[in-house]
Amino acid sequence: MTRALILSGSLLSLAFLTAPAMADDAPAHDAVKPVPREGGWMTRHNSFNERIKKGDVDLLMIGDSITQGWEGAGKDVWAKYYGDRKAVNLGIGGDRTQHVLWRLDNGNIEGIHPKVAVLMIGTNNSGSNTSEQIAEGVTAIVNKLKAKLPGTKILVLAIFPRGTDKNDARRKVNEGANAIISKLADDKTVFYLDIGPKFLKDDEAKTLSKDVMPDLLHLNKASYETWAESIEPTLKKLLTP
Repeated sequence: MTRALILSGSLLSLAFLTAPAMADDAPAHDAVKPVPREGGWMTRHNSFNERIKKGDVDLLMIGDSITQGWEGAGKDVWAKYYGDRKAVNLGIGGDRTQHVLWRLDNGNIEGIHPKVAVLMIGTNNSGSNTSEQIAEGVTAIVNKLKAKLPGTKILVLAIFPRGTDKNDARRKVNEGANAIISKLADDKTVFYLDIGPKFLKDDEAKTLSKDVMPDLLHLNKASYETWAESIEPTLKKLLTP
């Protein structure tokens, strides 16, 4: 009986030692787990891949609907600032950090060697993820860009403000994430810029006006001009060999 118990215990120990560490290997939360979306999202993703296959890319803009909006309200501003800079818009409305992670593994940056990648992502995570989780998602994206595009400089933009004022719950989550991702900058490969204050009133409540963002999230033409003007000095330096 004792021998049987010892043998049984040995087998259990062996099984434990040789079993795959699934729990340890699994992502801690969804913001760092690469996943795709369906429908029109995949169509747009594939269109990016077709453009990237053509090469000749110096500048990438990576993000969600706010970045995609360079093709809408920001179209004229894009033409003015980026039309002659071999720039590609990799923004998809509704994207979260996990979707960008998947895209980067599935063709969006394959075979290219851009000089600069501008990243602004995370606001769509703010309803379901903590500041720390969003920051981990952004960090995972930055690390993936560094690994896949070793010669590219990465400009990480703070997540833009949203909501009526500083008391907006999701704005607070984004601000917490920004405080963490700001530390990613080494000013060699990774750079960080917070242009959020440019969109806010200089009052105690840090009010965001609908004259700046009509739905208190997405930019109008004038705000895309603010965006482009605000990053231009930094971007010009990073694009210069």
